[in-house]
Amino acid sequence: MRAVLDPNVIVSALISPGRSPARLLHHWITGGYELVVSPMLLSDLSRTLSHPTVRERLSEAECEDLLEVIGRQAQVEDDTIGPAIDGSDDPGDDYLIALAATSGSLIVTGDQHLLELRARLPVMSPADFLLEVESRS
Repeated sequence: MRAVLDPNVIVSALISPGRSPARLLHHWITGGYELVVSPMLLSDLSRTLSHPTVRERLSEAECEDLLEVIGRQAQVEDDTIGPAIDGSDDPGDDYLIALAATSGSLIVTGDQHLLELRARLPVMSPADFLLEVESRS
């Protein structure tokens, strides 16, 4: 099973260690699914991790360590150029849709714009994906 985690899900995993996103990150580390990223996703994640509200909770070293582990251990795919076929109301999400489509992955997000696409695309909330991953363990 392959999944694209919205960068906000990854950040939530660090900030709230007992919640679904953190448990999902643990399942990835222990081989429960394949995490798919792209240069755009890693750049977006880096920007999110450098936000002052995130830096109040996480050290620079923690953020750098996370980026290094994900960049080294996740499946890195090329970014797709152009708008996604089934775009979100938020064009900033289109790269996630394109990445998931080209890599045969599902999107895991808490973003309502993306969750509204569930009828057309493989999109799950962190809690729903956690149930799926744990049911396969």
